Amino acid sequence: MLLWKEMPMETENGTSVQEFTLEGFPVVQHVGKVLFMVHLLAYLASLTGNVVIVTITCADSRLQTPMYFFLSIFSIGECCFTSSVIPKLLVIFLLGRQTISFPACFIQAFVFIFLGAAGFLLMAVMSVDPYVAICKPLHYPTIMNLRTSLLLVAACIALGLTLITVLVVKVSQLSFCGPHVIPHFFCDLGPLIHLSCSDTRSVEMLVFVLTSCILLASLIITIIVYSNIVVTIVCLPSAKERRKAFSTCSSHLIVLSLMYGSCVFIYVKPKQTNRLESNRGAALVNTVVTPLLNPVIYTLRNKQVHQALRETICRIKISR
Repeated sequence: MLLWKEMPMETENGTSVQEFTLEGFPVVQHVGKVLFMVHLLAYLASLTGNVVIVTITCADSRLQTPMYFFLSIFSIGECCFTSSVIPKLLVIFLLGRQTISFPACFIQAFVFIFLGAAGFLLMAVMSVDPYVAICKPLHYPTIMNLRTSLLLVAACIALGLTLITVLVVKVSQLSFCGPHVIPHFFCDLGPLIHLSCSDTRSVEMLVFVLTSCILLASLIITIIVYSNIVVTIVCLPSAKERRKAFSTCSSHLIVLSLMYGSCVFIYVKPKQTNRLESNRGAALVNTVVTPLLNPVIYTLRNKQVHQALRETICRIKISR
């Protein structure tokens, strides 16, 4: 596969690459059409599930609470997150078109990492809602109002945007003078740093520090919050109350374990070019499996969502 149709001029920062080639999954590329169908179905199911959550949250007044507001924002983010990666992967599987332009590659990297970072910060914020509901129930209406919820979401987006902009700009300023094949199925920072012909030690340390801060800070907040929740739940006098409280938190914890497991493996390491091969498998969990399971986990374990979904479907049928 040829990268350059004509030899590009070298830019000021030493970059001569105008296109990258995404390696994808060369070992299984011979069954690309089968993989295309599998990933297309997973992608459509993920989009459908997240759109359903947003729709019923807006349609049912009983779900217009801070918890479901955060969940609907998270679902919108998941739709955008998967859409930044999966369509290009589908093109690779179906048509074998693996090239991506230099600007498009860094736009994809920025969107993917920004939405991922904002998602982790939002997950930490989402853990605050059950903490206030269980540990400080009398103060819940005062603390978790619409204004507070909007400010928390805005803070997650602003912080993620600032940190990831700095990160991606730093990586984009590296020199890329060949090779041009990215050992991944999308443009991620580790594989891009691996291709640079510059001294990448300072950039790798910056990636390590910022990604560790985002992941570990949100993880520490979540652990502290849920430790307090567990202590409060254990002290509840009624077994029924304890079961209800644990049920409220369990879905959030399942999603957290899936997200943190794959992302800590990929990003929390000083040398970003290590484990590039195994990173692909972990990234598939993060971009395909987790977004697919999130709507299932949140809806199947929630009676309020079940009821709201049934009533919404009934209203649609009646309106016809």
